[in-house]
Amino acid sequence: MGRESTEDHGHDPVNGEQGHRHTHGAVDPSIATSERGLWAVKWSFAALMVTALFQVVVVIFSGSVALLSDTIHNFGDAVTAVPLAIAFAMMRLGKSRKFTFGYGRVEDLAGVVVVAIILFSAVVAGYQAIDRLVDPQPVGLLWAVALAAVVGFIGNEAVAVFRIRVGREIDSAALVADGYHARTDGWTSLAVLGGAVGVWLGFPLADPIIGLAISFAILIIVWQSGKAVFTRLLDGVEPEITDGIRHTARHVEGVKRVDEVRARWIGHRLHAELNVAVEPGLSVKAGHEIARNVEHALTHEMGYLGGAVVHVDPLDEAGETRHGIESHAHDGLAVHSHQAG
Repeated sequence: MGRESTEDHGHDPVNGEQGHRHTHGAVDPSIATSERGLWAVKWSFAALMVTALFQVVVVIFSGSVALLSDTIHNFGDAVTAVPLAIAFAMMRLGKSRKFTFGYGRVEDLAGVVVVAIILFSAVVAGYQAIDRLVDPQPVGLLWAVALAAVVGFIGNEAVAVFRIRVGREIDSAALVADGYHARTDGWTSLAVLGGAVGVWLGFPLADPIIGLAISFAILIIVWQSGKAVFTRLLDGVEPEITDGIRHTARHVEGVKRVDEVRARWIGHRLHAELNVAVEPGLSVKAGHEIARNVEHALTHEMGYLGGAVVHVDPLDEAGETRHGIESHAHDGLAVHSHQAG
């Protein structure tokens, strides 16, 4: 027994209980959070693009390959806003007869594109740094390079704080990953400042060495962000989430036991399935009421929950292993059974 959280429920003030009326699902939460995600992506794109354009001017006149690496990466970071914006826009379309869960998976695919863009920027930056190590070139306007490094740090840190905060608010793995990516970019920008100081002190290879170090730092981001994105793409969830579902359901009145718990992210909304055991003698209506209360409790406990399917079992036949059909034969087939997945 399970149902979407789309109904009003409350306490009756006539009987002395405090009024408590609200509606789950009157506005699809994924649409509201997608609006928030689009807003975050838009302003992040603007901030990073301004930062990168300023750095481009300094790169042209200074010839700093370390700053070039940082600039390439900042442009790449700005471009990652495009797949994220497409994903959030598609999620606003809601559900359809063909896509009954909506378009949340597009956000996961956008995360893959983001990781690919970051990887590409690392390769390009690394190539430029190695080329400059093989064929050293003078670096000029060191004060401008230092200024551009500081601007890069400020721009990236501002975007990082913004993306991570909004990403956590709407539980978007792609947006949070992009935020941490921007944060690391800020520190790589400060590394450019170190390269400029090294050149100023008479060590010209400091510039390409810093550029190469930035490339390695970007590869670390690729690994970390890739793990987070592909975990969700493969329906992986943090064990703490399933533990939380089990704990919340177990404390609902009428629930005697909680068996199988499954959950997966679709975009930044969590969808759960669980089996709860109740007293065998309960009516269908009473069992249904318990299932509704379980979903209600989960919705309150987990603001990112998009829906929960609660299956009610009698206590003496609880669990998926009891759902299989015993061995039998029909239509001339060999003896066989139908076991639950």
